[in-house]
Amino acid sequence: MWLTRRHLLSLALALPATAARATSLPARPPGPIALAGFDPVSYFLGAPEAGYAAFEAAWAGRTWRFARAANRQAFQSDPVRYAPRLGGFDPIGILAGRLVDTAPSIFACLPDGEGLARLYLLRNLEHRARLLAEPALADQAERRWPDLRDQIERDFPD
Repeated sequence: MWLTRRHLLSLALALPATAARATSLPARPPGPIALAGFDPVSYFLGAPEAGYAAFEAAWAGRTWRFARAANRQAFQSDPVRYAPRLGGFDPIGILAGRLVDTAPSIFACLPDGEGLARLYLLRNLEHRARLLAEPALADQAERRWPDLRDQIERDFPD
Protein backbone atom coordinates (compact mmCIF):
# COMPACT_ATOMS: atom_id res chain seq x y z
CA MET A 1 0.00 0.00 0.00
CA TRP A 2 1.29 3.42 -0.93
CA LEU A 3 0.90 6.21 1.58
CA THR A 4 -0.08 9.42 -0.07
CA ARG A 5 -0.02 12.85 1.52
CA ARG A 6 -3.75 12.51 2.10
CA HIS A 7 -3.24 9.22 4.04
CA LEU A 8 -0.44 10.74 6.09
CA LEU A 9 -2.54 13.80 6.87
CA SER A 10 -5.45 11.59 7.96
CA LEU A 11 -3.15 9.59 10.24
CA ALA A 12 -1.56 12.71 11.68
CA LEU A 13 -4.96 14.21 12.47
CA ALA A 14 -6.31 10.98 13.98
CA LEU A 15 -3.37 10.30 16.33
CA PRO A 16 -3.67 13.42 18.51
CA ALA A 17 -7.43 12.95 18.80
CA THR A 18 -6.97 9.33 19.89
CA ALA A 19 -4.26 10.31 22.38
CA ALA A 20 -6.44 13.11 23.74
CA ARG A 21 -9.36 10.71 24.25
CA ALA A 22 -7.15 8.18 26.03
CA THR A 23 -5.72 10.75 28.43
CA SER A 24 -9.12 12.26 29.20
CA LEU A 25 -10.63 8.99 30.45
CA PRO A 26 -11.01 8.99 34.25
CA ALA A 27 -8.73 6.66 36.17
CA ARG A 28 -10.59 3.80 37.84
CA PRO A 29 -10.45 4.06 41.64
CA PRO A 30 -8.58 1.24 43.37
CA GLY A 31 -10.11 -1.59 45.31
CA PRO A 32 -12.96 -4.05 45.02
CA ILE A 33 -16.51 -2.82 44.51
CA ALA A 34 -18.25 -2.16 47.84
CA LEU A 35 -21.81 -3.28 48.55
CA ALA A 36 -21.91 -5.36 45.36
CA GLY A 37 -22.28 -2.08 43.48
CA PHE A 38 -25.25 -0.72 45.43
CA ASP A 39 -25.33 3.00 46.21
CA PRO A 40 -24.74 3.40 50.00
CA VAL A 41 -26.61 6.73 50.14
CA SER A 42 -29.70 5.20 48.55
CA TYR A 43 -30.27 2.98 51.61
CA PHE A 44 -31.06 6.15 53.56
CA LEU A 45 -33.45 7.39 50.87
CA GLY A 46 -35.81 4.42 51.10
CA ALA A 47 -34.38 1.50 49.14
CA PRO A 48 -30.99 0.43 47.80
CA GLU A 49 -30.35 1.34 44.19
CA ALA A 50 -27.68 0.04 41.86
CA GLY A 51 -24.73 2.35 41.43
CA TYR A 52 -23.02 3.12 38.13
CA ALA A 53 -19.39 3.14 37.09
CA ALA A 54 -19.90 6.74 35.93
CA PHE A 55 -20.41 7.75 39.58
CA GLU A 56 -17.59 6.11 41.54
CA ALA A 57 -15.48 7.15 44.48
CA ALA A 58 -12.64 5.44 46.33
CA TRP A 59 -12.74 5.24 50.11
CA ALA A 60 -11.33 2.82 52.69
CA GLY A 61 -9.70 0.60 50.06
CA ARG A 62 -12.95 0.03 48.17
CA THR A 63 -14.66 1.46 45.12
CA TRP A 64 -18.11 2.79 45.94
CA ARG A 65 -20.72 3.26 43.23
CA PHE A 66 -23.61 5.70 43.24
CA ALA A 67 -26.90 6.06 41.39
CA ARG A 68 -26.34 9.78 40.82
CA ALA A 69 -23.69 12.46 41.26
CA ALA A 70 -25.50 14.05 44.23
CA ASN A 71 -25.29 10.76 46.16
CA ARG A 72 -21.57 10.50 45.44
CA GLN A 73 -21.10 14.06 46.69
CA ALA A 74 -23.05 13.34 49.89
CA PHE A 75 -20.95 10.23 50.53
CA GLN A 76 -17.68 12.02 49.90
CA SER A 77 -18.63 14.74 52.39
CA ASP A 78 -19.25 12.17 55.19
CA PRO A 79 -18.44 8.56 54.22
CA VAL A 80 -18.61 7.22 57.78
CA ARG A 81 -22.25 8.30 58.01
CA TYR A 82 -23.25 6.33 54.89
CA ALA A 83 -20.97 3.29 54.97
CA PRO A 84 -22.35 0.12 56.57
CA ARG A 85 -21.55 -0.22 60.24
CA LEU A 86 -19.46 -3.08 61.63
CA GLY A 87 -17.41 -3.39 58.45
CA GLY A 88 -20.53 -4.56 56.62
CA PHE A 89 -20.75 -7.75 58.72
CA ASP A 90 -23.95 -9.07 60.28
CA PRO A 91 -24.49 -7.66 63.81
CA ILE A 92 -26.15 -10.89 64.95
CA GLY A 93 -23.05 -12.83 63.92
CA ILE A 94 -20.82 -10.33 65.71
CA LEU A 95 -22.84 -10.87 68.89
CA ALA A 96 -22.09 -14.59 68.50
CA GLY A 97 -18.37 -13.80 68.13
CA ARG A 98 -18.23 -14.48 64.37
CA LEU A 99 -17.74 -12.40 61.24
CA VAL A 100 -20.74 -13.36 59.13
CA ASP A 101 -20.94 -12.19 55.53
CA THR A 102 -24.08 -10.34 54.50
CA ALA A 103 -26.45 -9.78 51.59
CA PRO A 104 -26.47 -6.09 50.57
CA SER A 105 -30.18 -6.32 49.76
CA ILE A 106 -31.02 -7.25 53.38
CA PHE A 107 -30.51 -4.24 55.63
CA ALA A 108 -31.81 -2.12 58.47
CA CYS A 109 -31.30 1.57 59.14
CA LEU A 110 -31.46 2.18 62.89
CA PRO A 111 -30.99 5.43 64.81
CA ASP A 112 -27.94 5.90 66.98
CA GLY A 113 -27.92 7.76 70.32
CA GLU A 114 -27.97 11.10 68.50
CA GLY A 115 -30.89 10.15 66.26
CA LEU A 116 -28.78 9.65 63.08
CA ALA A 117 -29.58 6.55 61.06
CA ARG A 118 -26.93 3.84 60.87
CA LEU A 119 -26.83 1.22 58.13
CA TYR A 120 -26.55 -2.44 59.11
CA LEU A 121 -26.34 -5.25 56.58
CA LEU A 122 -27.62 -8.68 57.53
CA ARG A 123 -27.21 -12.23 56.35
CA ASN A 124 -30.88 -13.18 56.13
CA LEU A 125 -34.41 -12.01 56.86
CA GLU A 126 -34.49 -13.79 60.23
CA HIS A 127 -31.50 -11.77 61.44
CA ARG A 128 -33.15 -8.60 60.14
CA ALA A 129 -36.40 -9.35 61.97
CA ARG A 130 -34.50 -10.00 65.18
CA LEU A 131 -32.52 -6.76 64.89
CA LEU A 132 -35.65 -4.73 64.16
CA ALA A 133 -37.45 -6.34 67.12
CA GLU A 134 -34.49 -5.69 69.44
CA PRO A 135 -32.64 -2.54 68.24
CA ALA A 136 -30.43 -2.60 71.34
CA LEU A 137 -28.64 -5.57 69.73
CA ALA A 138 -27.00 -3.11 67.32
CA ASP A 139 -25.43 -1.22 70.23
CA GLN A 140 -24.23 -4.50 71.75
CA ALA A 141 -22.67 -5.49 68.41
CA GLU A 142 -21.00 -2.06 68.17
CA ARG A 143 -19.36 -2.66 71.55
CA ARG A 144 -18.23 -6.17 70.52
CA TRP A 145 -16.96 -5.08 67.08
CA PRO A 146 -13.46 -3.88 68.13
CA ASP A 147 -12.68 -7.35 69.50
CA LEU A 148 -13.45 -8.99 66.13
CA ARG A 149 -12.04 -6.41 63.73
CA ASP A 150 -8.59 -8.07 63.63
CA GLN A 151 -10.16 -11.26 62.22
CA ILE A 152 -11.08 -9.59 58.92
CA GLU A 153 -7.71 -10.11 57.23
CA ARG A 154 -7.57 -13.71 58.39
CA ASP A 155 -11.15 -14.73 57.56
CA PHE A 156 -11.89 -12.44 54.59
CA PRO A 157 -8.73 -11.89 52.54
CA ASP A 158 -9.17 -9.74 49.43
